[in-house]
Amino acid sequence: MTDCRLPKRLRLLRATEFERVFAARSSAVDAWLALYGTANELDHPRLGITVSRRIGNAVARNRWKRLLREAFRLSQDRLPVLDLVCVARAQAPPPLSQLTESMRSMAMGIAQQLERRRQNSVKDNS
Repeated sequence: MTDCRLPKRLRLLRATEFERVFAARSSAVDAWLALYGTANELDHPRLGITVSRRIGNAVARNRWKRLLREAFRLSQDRLPVLDLVCVARAQAPPPLSQLTESMRSMAMGIAQQLERRRQNSVKDNS
């Protein structure tokens, strides 16, 4: 049987890692999800997940987390090398295919935001 878990090296685990992503102030939002991101020094993207109690009971929150992990796992080879934090916004999660596509497109948008900021800061320093 193949191991399909999301290993620790692909997850944000510490509060300081989450704070660093939020402090970067790069985000994208849609009806279901808010995605925050910042560049990392690794060769792979990493995922952090937050699901508030206002989303629902433990069953609903855990369903969101399972779907977000699976969406990340399925699309990680097409994601830019970023540390990403997903924040669930809707009560009911969308289908997995929609969530996967949404995560990928928002991550690409965040990567473009970060690249524009980097180019502007290089331009300003010249």
